[in-house]
Amino acid sequence: MTIDTKLPVDQEYVSSFSKEANEPSWLLDLRLQALAKAEDLSLPRADKTNITKWNFTSFSNHATKAAAVSSIDELSEEVKALIDTENAKNLYVQRNESPAYAAVSDTLKEQGVIFTDIQTAAREHGELLQKYFMKDGVKVDENRLTALHAALVNGGVFIYVPKNVEVAEPLQSVFVHEDANAALFNHVIVVADDNSSVTYVENYISTSGANEAVVNIVAEVFANTNAKVTFGAVDYLSEGSTVYVNRRGVAGRDGRIEWALGLMNEGNTVSENTTYLMGDGSYGDTKTVTVGRGEQKQNFTTQVVHFGKHSEGYILKHGVMKDSASSIFNGIGKIEHGASKANAEQESRVLMLSEKARGDANPILLIDEDDVTAGHAASVGRVDPVQLYYLMSRGIPRVEAERLVIHGFLAPVVNALPIETVKKQLVEVIERKVR
Repeated sequence: MTIDTKLPVDQEYVSSFSKEANEPSWLLDLRLQALAKAEDLSLPRADKTNITKWNFTSFSNHATKAAAVSSIDELSEEVKALIDTENAKNLYVQRNESPAYAAVSDTLKEQGVIFTDIQTAAREHGELLQKYFMKDGVKVDENRLTALHAALVNGGVFIYVPKNVEVAEPLQSVFVHEDANAALFNHVIVVADDNSSVTYVENYISTSGANEAVVNIVAEVFANTNAKVTFGAVDYLSEGSTVYVNRRGVAGRDGRIEWALGLMNEGNTVSENTTYLMGDGSYGDTKTVTVGRGEQKQNFTTQVVHFGKHSEGYILKHGVMKDSASSIFNGIGKIEHGASKANAEQESRVLMLSEKARGDANPILLIDEDDVTAGHAASVGRVDPVQLYYLMSRGIPRVEAERLVIHGFLAPVVNALPIETVKKQLVEVIERKVR
């Protein structure tokens, strides 16, 4: 099947959408410029995966409205299962592209912490948002999909933690895709200013069943001087959807960014996760887990780029493939000239559960500095027969033994998620997909 790559909207529509949302002029200008660039830019390069026929642009609804709720109790059971309802002091829920529920504790408000939807941020914190929106993280003109994203952003959140503020409790966003015809262009920005810290976890979930939705997600994370951001995510969008997700981090001097990503989408997915270690002493740690099944195709690129001296970057990727699913795992550790004493380490491992499943692990080290440490490990194979034999010798049936091995294989990422309900969701999704 050939996919129509003609852009689904024009300048008039983008102008109308922006004005109806009462956005500042700088954001309208950025949208229009991005749409013009999208016409000429190519798709992102997904190494060893042909994405030219994937549907990234054909959709019918861009501004689907959904009703807000006054309490968590009014949310669906699927959504409530993701939330610790007893302690949900800092929570944002989005249905399709509309804010549905928001709560921020008085303590965080008094400390000056901003946790709001992206369009409210544009209206009420425009100058601060403009400072970070698609400038030093993900650039508008990187490819056709980043430009289209900038033109059509219709959801997401903005988080800003002022200097010297430590947010003790995790912030959580739940993005619910309810309308099978709705396209989601979600943008998330998390900023931890100097000497501050925050933990943020987001969930993407489809409740409309199998559909051919277009989902284009960008997240930009900034850990300024001596700041720390822990970013957790579980993506679980439906079969038939086409997902492009680009998560980017920038760490300043002694800044730390830690990622724990459960990439569980049922449809075709291209995922890019890059951390720029800009400052001396900066630190980046990316843990990623995925399970592929059916006929889906996935391409995951994880990259840590070292600019600062004594910077440390770690990549851990574990994947399980079954049925006829195929996935490409690209891990890139890059040390730029001048980043002396940097340390780049990575590990990519793939388990294949069936004859037709395919997983490729491609570790890459790009070193432009002499005085550094770097290493990588990669493996692709079946479930370890020795482990199975050990468990089965103790009376555990083969199917159950294989299930235990898989859960143990994926545990490093599952255990890194900071919210118990989200951790439980990821375990349940893994169980459902490998059963």
